[in-house]
Amino acid sequence: MNIQNRLLIFLILGSSAAFAKPAPLVSIPTHDAFFSNIAQYCGKAFEGKVVVDNQPSPAFDAKLVMFVRKCDQAELQIPFYVGDNASRTWIIKKTGSGLSLKHDHRHQDGTDDPVTMYGGHTLGAGYNQIQSFPADQYSKELFAQQGLPQSITNTWQIYIYPDKFSYRLVREGREFRVDFDLTKPVSPPPAPWGYED
Repeated sequence: MNIQNRLLIFLILGSSAAFAKPAPLVSIPTHDAFFSNIAQYCGKAFEGKVVVDNQPSPAFDAKLVMFVRKCDQAELQIPFYVGDNASRTWIIKKTGSGLSLKHDHRHQDGTDDPVTMYGGHTLGAGYNQIQSFPADQYSKELFAQQGLPQSITNTWQIYIYPDKFSYRLVREGREFRVDFDLTKPVSPPPAPWGYED
């Protein structure tokens, strides 16, 4: 085969690849249902309270609000406000092999906190209402580098029921949970630090 024929075949194959549809993002029913159960609250904010904290911290002694701020087919962004502190955003993503939960931590000027984008990935099907996210490898390495070895065994859980959204952190010797009342929406807060309205 001469060079001209090879070039022609290369161009034809290359141009057909440019028009190929992207592969669909696959998911399983429990992950889809869980994702949809949260997405239905898109644009709404809810007040919460700490219901379990076996190592109490004054850091959460303020008004707690979650805001299901941004939703698309593959990602949910849920800022978590502690009083005037808008540094935390939970990001739930469909990954094609499950769901991931990441914690985007920012400073007030929008720059990344040194401990940011940590979280976990589902290991199983979970349930329509409950998903667990054991710490992923990136998070374990980040925690080790930042002097937070106790966090390497973190598992985060999110529960979603018609009247309640719960965020829970568990590890050996530590449990923390915030429940948000989904029956009483509150005024949506401004964009979290590092994001725009």
